[in-house]
Amino acid sequence: QVQLVESGGGLVQPGGSLRLSCAASGSIFSIYAMSWHRQAPGKQRELVAAIISGGQTNYADSVTGRFTISRDNVRNTVYLQMNSLKPEDTAVYYCSADIRSSSMRRGLYWGQGTQVTVSS
Repeated sequence: QVQLVESGGGLVQPGGSLRLSCAASGSIFSIYAMSWHRQAPGKQRELVAAIISGGQTNYADSVTGRFTISRDNVRNTVYLQMNSLKPEDTAVYYCSADIRSSSMRRGLYWGQGTQVTVSS
């Protein structure tokens, strides 16, 4: 069984920073792409940033230059460093990972979400 567990959300003032973490655990054979998504109230879930196993990244236009995604392949963990936060970044942030389990099944797994609130 594979699990993704996020941490690091919270309340921050505009202009502040937060670092989210997402650790994958369980019977993992290989992890391909890892990504962060967010969903604000009344809006659809959107891709924020993604990183493949080789380290190539891509970002939503709204966060380019402010957010940085990275991963630790030894710890099976993906991070999202968020700087210069704005109120419009307020959302529940979810991580996802494309994982092949030890049984060789491949699927997209999701974390439970962590709340990020940007407010003064």
